[in-house]
Amino acid sequence: MKHSPDLLRIATAGSVDDGKSTLVGRLLYDTKSVLADQIEAVNRASEARGLEGPDLSLLVDGLRAEREQGITIDVAYRYFATGERSFVLADTPGHVQYTRNTVSGASTAQLVILLVDARNGVVAQTRRHAAVMALLGVPQLVLAVNKIDLVDEPAEAFAQITADFAELTRSLGWTDEQVLAIPVSALHGDNIASRSERTPYYDGPTLIEHLETVPNIHERTGDPVGLRFPVQYVIRPRTAEFPDYRGYAGQIAAGSVSAGDEVVILPSGTRTTVEAIDTADGQLPTANAGHSVTLLLADDVDVSRGDVIAAATDAPEPVQQFTATVCWLGDKPLRPGARLLLKHGTRTTQAIVGSLDVLFDEQELALVESPESLELNQIGRIAVQTAEPIIADDYSHSRESGSFLLIDPAGGNTLAAGLVGDALEQLHLEPTPA
Repeated sequence: MKHSPDLLRIATAGSVDDGKSTLVGRLLYDTKSVLADQIEAVNRASEARGLEGPDLSLLVDGLRAEREQGITIDVAYRYFATGERSFVLADTPGHVQYTRNTVSGASTAQLVILLVDARNGVVAQTRRHAAVMALLGVPQLVLAVNKIDLVDEPAEAFAQITADFAELTRSLGWTDEQVLAIPVSALHGDNIASRSERTPYYDGPTLIEHLETVPNIHERTGDPVGLRFPVQYVIRPRTAEFPDYRGYAGQIAAGSVSAGDEVVILPSGTRTTVEAIDTADGQLPTANAGHSVTLLLADDVDVSRGDVIAAATDAPEPVQQFTATVCWLGDKPLRPGARLLLKHGTRTTQAIVGSLDVLFDEQELALVESPESLELNQIGRIAVQTAEPIIADDYSHSRESGSFLLIDPAGGNTLAAGLVGDALEQLHLEPTPA
């Protein structure tokens, strides 16, 4: 169901205290995606606090408590459905220092709900999140202007925030058709599942109506690529039943494969043919992106973990030097010459950052040439050299084969999320000297 029109992958983002937990709780509550005993527990806790109605943020408060205690800081995935569509929602943290988790949660999203507090409008974190979404290529945005019931002139506030956000998103490359602003009150349910009488100035759809009807866009902006199959594991049972079985297991990152297709093993360049496609439920004639399968090849060729099986018709050239756009997630700054590990697909190799070419100032929407370093949460274009060749596509052509991680070789921590190619180019900004 990865690319099913009946399944939409969404993510939430926003600053701390913008009401994101309440909005997620409201979506779960209004779509009847929580159990009766959970609702009863929320009602009891809300009454104990002296609240007039249920505090729906309590439905996701378990994760928030973990964040506050420093136990787990991660993306929480929520699942809900309506009569029209099913949804996977990545609930990301709002703290600036956890931007890395926002990147992770939004990396597979087809739509992001970006919250702002109607009393504060577009703030620095809003601009940061919007910039990250633009670079990740998220095709659609919803601006949820929350707590609209708490401002004195809601119509004027909504109009001003919408105009400010439209100016930002246009600068980042979105068209007006890709962005929808909705005035909401997650606490009271205004314009979430039902249209609110308190917002006569708004005549658009409710949030759930929009989620049910928005086009399900999953293709990249560039030309789609053919088969990309990173080999995760070589299966050789060597049992009496399967004495000569040799299969290559993994998940199809892009494209599709059918029995009889000619393929090439990269980086070696060896060509062969797919003899069969095995799964736990039996053989398939064809498998598509997102399917976890085992490929059986016609020839006994040398294939190991980290290799990529690609379509012979459009196999990419293995590279060891390339340009990339990264969001730096490490506490210590990134400087030229840094020696790190690069994880791309199922291959991990040593890498050196050759140069820092451009820093993206997401607050001023400007490019700064030749920065001395990249600090925590900063975005920039860098040059990378790897010890072993990798099989990478430009991110604009394929999310899966165009993304990678930079890892601390000493501690194993993720230091950067990277996109192959110059994702900043789409912003059409003029660079300025550092």
